[in-house]
Amino acid sequence: MLDYSDITSENASMNIHRRIQSRILQSLTSFPVVAILGARQVGKTTLAKSIAGQFSGRTVYLDLELDGDLHKLDQPQLYLEQHCDSLIILDEIHRKPELFPLIRALVDQDRRTGRFLVLGSASPDLLRQSSESLAGRIYYHELSPFSISEVGNRPDPINDLWLRGGFPDSFLATTPEVSIAWRETFVSTFLQRDMPSFGIRIPATTLKRFWTMLAHCHGQIWNAGKIAAGLGVSDKSVRHYLDILQDTFMVRQLQPYYANTKKRMIKSPKVYLRDSGILHFLLKVYDMEDLYAHPIIGPSWEGWCIEQIGANLPAAAEMSFYRSNAGAEIDLLIHRSAAKPIIAVEFKRSLDCRLTRSFRNAFADIQPAIGFIVYPGTDSFPLDTNIRTLPVHQLDELFEQAM
Repeated sequence: MLDYSDITSENASMNIHRRIQSRILQSLTSFPVVAILGARQVGKTTLAKSIAGQFSGRTVYLDLELDGDLHKLDQPQLYLEQHCDSLIILDEIHRKPELFPLIRALVDQDRRTGRFLVLGSASPDLLRQSSESLAGRIYYHELSPFSISEVGNRPDPINDLWLRGGFPDSFLATTPEVSIAWRETFVSTFLQRDMPSFGIRIPATTLKRFWTMLAHCHGQIWNAGKIAAGLGVSDKSVRHYLDILQDTFMVRQLQPYYANTKKRMIKSPKVYLRDSGILHFLLKVYDMEDLYAHPIIGPSWEGWCIEQIGANLPAAAEMSFYRSNAGAEIDLLIHRSAAKPIIAVEFKRSLDCRLTRSFRNAFADIQPAIGFIVYPGTDSFPLDTNIRTLPVHQLDELFEQAM
């Protein structure tokens, strides 16, 4: 058993407080099983150790990538029952999916809260493909890469976070070269080791080509036929590849909002690489000069801002985009379930925040409660009735509107 009060870490990420931590601690007082899901290397283990240090009871930590910890589970029922009075933390749970039925049985025998904290690098849907459902017993949290609010005390947090992305080892690297090298290693490891561990048998070279093609299409409407033709595979295959990258938190498919209007709507999702640092690495954008000279700069800013928002929205809020065939468009809509959108958001990389006709027309179509133009400036000022600018470092105000 580990006593986390004695653990210290030289990793600078230990000193960065994750906003989601208080919500996870609260969930542990309400559910027997709580899951922290997120991409590989996003900081789940560091966060779990921090939570263990604040937990009121005893904790046990098992890393299922380590042979020694796996051997402790040679007789899993016996081991878990021995520690039934502790919070049992199971890291990389997807590597031993046969534990799920046992966890379910143990929880059904004793529905106390705060019994298991499981960490995984796959979405709930992907986990359910190889495990018995814990529906009604588990609450899921998604840990995103670093957000502005978590690193805002650094010298140039916005540009650093945008360029390097929010993976802790990339963002906190001592030099730009170390950050780039980390991302190169991450991509290689993800394709060659992590994908097979999920049971995915797609050649690494094929998935790397697909991932790179997605980077060039970042922020665009999904076009399966175009990408399939470029790869020489079927539309069904590229759809499968896209779902894999989404289920492993590498890609976001932003779904269209279907307004109750007579207008013809775009029905395909927009696709974004979720981490801007990985996007820039795949496009060979290594510094701010490269970024300012690259046509990806606008879509990159848009996707990065969407991830900043998505990482901190309340659980009940959903995101979509709006685009009609006539050209009316809003980059991001925030709403609760199927309810009318309450916030419309447009993203501008420049300081010119004039409203476009396409945004005005879309705003009139769906009539959200309020609209924001998120930009890299410092001032907030009105642009029209219920529409105003919002500096990117003030996104917390948007989250308050979404509550």
